Amino acid sequence: MSALTRNPVAIGFAALGAVIVAAATFAIVPETKQAVVLRLNKPVGEPVNQYEPGQVIGQTGAGLVARIPFIDKIVWVDKRVLDADLDNTLVLSTDQLRLNVDAFARFRIVDPLRAITSTGSTSNTEERVADQLRPLLGTALRNELGKVPFAVLLSPERGRVMDAIQASLQRDAQQYGATIVDVRIKHADLPEGSPLDSALQRMRTARQQEANTIRAQGQKQAQIVRAEADATASRVYAEAFSKDASFYDFYRAMQSYRHTFGADGGPRPEGSTSIIMSRDNAYLKEFSGR
Repeated sequence: MSALTRNPVAIGFAALGAVIVAAATFAIVPETKQAVVLRLNKPVGEPVNQYEPGQVIGQTGAGLVARIPFIDKIVWVDKRVLDADLDNTLVLSTDQLRLNVDAFARFRIVDPLRAITSTGSTSNTEERVADQLRPLLGTALRNELGKVPFAVLLSPERGRVMDAIQASLQRDAQQYGATIVDVRIKHADLPEGSPLDSALQRMRTARQQEANTIRAQGQKQAQIVRAEADATASRVYAEAFSKDASFYDFYRAMQSYRHTFGADGGPRPEGSTSIIMSRDNAYLKEFSGR
């Protein structure tokens, strides 16, 4: 037997060295990570386990990957959906309201190599991408919310605005190897103090003007309907008069009696008084018989 095999310490050091070399050569890529192999800070080959739409867990590129020990470096990039929060962003709506907006964007890194090269970072790549997306999200919010009034954020049209913000952010996120999954506004509040009071007063005035307009249109429509009804009644009366003038006079007199004497059950007019007439008064001629 050689001297190496007879020396347990040498065997232990050799085994330890083999373990270190194996650890520096092989790595296991988990399902939730993407791996980019760098050799002297230059990428080698394609990213390992890169995200693809419709991937099934267990059928991805995750698994064992080899590299040149002590020369190659593996950069890990998260494969899951990540968040980029944006707080207290000042936005001016189209009706000149200043809003404090809290929003967030959900994104996924689909091109890890571009994410690394665009951010210039080989550690915490996800956070660097999120840092780059936050100002872009603020710009998209100001651009899109500046096209709509504040009331739109309280209506079903809010979804359309969110889609426009997401599309705008997506165009800029591609340069960082990311795709935008969703964009949402958490809060859109008016600032406290006099700006809030003046904004509420403007909103109150606008709603009052809208109510006055609707009321005026309703009154106009009522007048049109009333005029049409009067015209129809006049036509019916004219037709009745042309057929039997005496009956028409009798009918109209009965209507007048019913209203004057309160027989129709209507309320007594304010300031009304009693009238004393003789029995041969012309107004009472229909009571004298034919």
